[in-house]
Amino acid sequence: MRKWSTIIYSGSGWDLTVRELMFSIVIILVMLTGGFFISEKISSSCDNKNEEYYQAIKIDNDAEQFHYGMRTNVGNAFVKGTLSVVDPVTDSDIDGEYAYIEVREEHYNQHTRQVAHTTTINGKSHTYYTTETYYSWDYYDSWEKHSEKVSFLGVEFPYGTISMPGDYHIDTQKKSSRVRYKYYVIDTAYDGVIYTELKDNTISNGSTFIQTDTLDSAVDYMVSSSTAMIVGFWMLWIVFIGAAVYGFCYLDNRWLEDE
Repeated sequence: MRKWSTIIYSGSGWDLTVRELMFSIVIILVMLTGGFFISEKISSSCDNKNEEYYQAIKIDNDAEQFHYGMRTNVGNAFVKGTLSVVDPVTDSDIDGEYAYIEVREEHYNQHTRQVAHTTTINGKSHTYYTTETYYSWDYYDSWEKHSEKVSFLGVEFPYGTISMPGDYHIDTQKKSSRVRYKYYVIDTAYDGVIYTELKDNTISNGSTFIQTDTLDSAVDYMVSSSTAMIVGFWMLWIVFIGAAVYGFCYLDNRWLEDE
């Protein structure tokens, strides 16, 4: 029975035996089975969401139909229109009006790090370390401001009721040799489609805004986002399986040794 304790790999401070390899295969099979079970649950949930997207009504830049849908509780809907802010914000350091402004303060700091060097002496490699000094711009503080109200197809909503597009960097200003401000903004108006629920004379809070030209492409975007959940799960699950197997093999598994 000694063959089960035969070392088939040795290196980096740990050994892999035949028995550990067999147990690793079992771990992989068990975790794959669990992964397929979880994936089926996620897939079922995604199928339900996709059916919801396909059954949602579509409103193409029609303010009257949009208002009617909210009054009559028509439910889930893709609505095309222009999202704009009612009360844009400004900053004295940058030009223009925006829906959102964030200022990030960064400081230019000195750091040190250990750098490894390898040299060969008498045919043998030796590693030694030196201390290196370097500088970088590091986050120090930030502050932001945004409008209070947005408008969509003639109806005003509190800021945040509809998710805004992501901010973008517009300017960087040095306040001194070691302090700078970076400015990030969101524009005041965007054309696109919201996915929401029309109910009780309003829309659902946090309604998704999709920057696209057509209602059909908005549906495709939501469906693909749902499908991406399954892909993302398997990517994370495979990494988790690899980490679990590596951790098991790295341990000193004496309980697996032959008597």
